[in-house]
Amino acid sequence: MKRIFLIGYMGSGKTTLGKAFARAMQLQFIDLDWYIEERFHKTVQELFAERGENGFREIERNMLHEVGDFEDVLIAAGGGTPCFFDNMDYMNSVGDTVFLDVNPEVLFRRLKIAKAKRPLLADKTDDELMNVITSALQKRMDFYRQAKYTFNAERLESYEQIGESVKKLKLLLDK
Repeated sequence: MKRIFLIGYMGSGKTTLGKAFARAMQLQFIDLDWYIEERFHKTVQELFAERGENGFREIERNMLHEVGDFEDVLIAAGGGTPCFFDNMDYMNSVGDTVFLDVNPEVLFRRLKIAKAKRPLLADKTDDELMNVITSALQKRMDFYRQAKYTFNAERLESYEQIGESVKKLKLLLDK
């Protein structure tokens, strides 16, 4: 029975690496945000708008506990998930947690490309985007650092790099 939680800021590679690693290890892959959207038939943005951040975070915690009961699963948590309630303690108690550590410049490059798909970032200038990233990382780092493992996820730009990262992550978790 295996439970792995990937945590980190948006753009850190939780979905990219998570899908590839889950496939290689024959684990079910769950993106927590997608799971919430499927269960509530609404986007995360719609849930935020309707219920506010506190209401969304309650849903997120409940769904985290639900998927945290699954076996042989890799869960890509939302970027803010570890920072609320006892979510970090919970994930550490039921599985292995891996912080995908990526420097702000790499996050900036990835998120600049994906801005159109991320409503919270769509209207940001380059300077504003970098400020959002560095400010959020500063606030969240104490939570991210509570993960059992830290993994450098800066090399996920090609299938080859993703494959190498899958192998390195397997070695890290097999220790």
